[in-house]
Amino acid sequence: MTWLSNLAHRFDRPAELDAETRTRVGAWRASRAGDLKKPLSQTRWVVVDTETTGLDPTRDRLLSIGACAITDRALALDDSFLVPIRQTRVSADENILIHGIGGQTQLSGMDEAEALGRFLEYAGRDILVAYHATFDQQMLAVAMRERIGVAFKPKWLDVAKLCDVLFPAKAREIKHLDDWLEHFGIVQHARHNAVADAFCTAELLLVLLAEAECQGMMSAQSLVRAEHLHHWLKR
Repeated sequence: MTWLSNLAHRFDRPAELDAETRTRVGAWRASRAGDLKKPLSQTRWVVVDTETTGLDPTRDRLLSIGACAITDRALALDDSFLVPIRQTRVSADENILIHGIGGQTQLSGMDEAEALGRFLEYAGRDILVAYHATFDQQMLAVAMRERIGVAFKPKWLDVAKLCDVLFPAKAREIKHLDDWLEHFGIVQHARHNAVADAFCTAELLLVLLAEAECQGMMSAQSLVRAEHLHHWLKR
């Protein structure tokens, strides 16, 4: 093992959890990752958005986790996830103005360990997708490690990078999610709500998946490779 693998293994230990959460975590540990070589149309994509108390994954806390799924080329409206997470103290007023999660909701949300266990159950081992995925990836990884003892390292796909890969000319002009949504005529019914943001990102992902097939990328593996290659070439 490398030192990084040893570090991850050290944190991957059971925490003090209630029985239902232990069962969910155990089932997730026992499950196997999906086949990245399956056609795009047969892949379940879990689009994720988190609301947090700030932008520092090492210091700030999760306020809510929202997610929705794309299956069989369609956004499954009945396959979604939204959990506000209980806080010991309410976040600052200027923070509430951004995410819209009021003090009462913060204090009465779900226990974080239970919320994380339920998210593992919902997402399974499917590919996770987000716009600027690194932030959501780090927030969830830290919370999973510290609260329920899970080394959370799923496959992630970054929609922002994928836009750059598939529409490079337009990506020189467009940098923000709202602008991509407007460009493709995707209606924003709400923003800065975890599940609403996930739905917006999922609609954009549907456009990208169709374009990827037109460009000959027929599997999740090909998309992940294209994103990684593009990332390193830009660096």
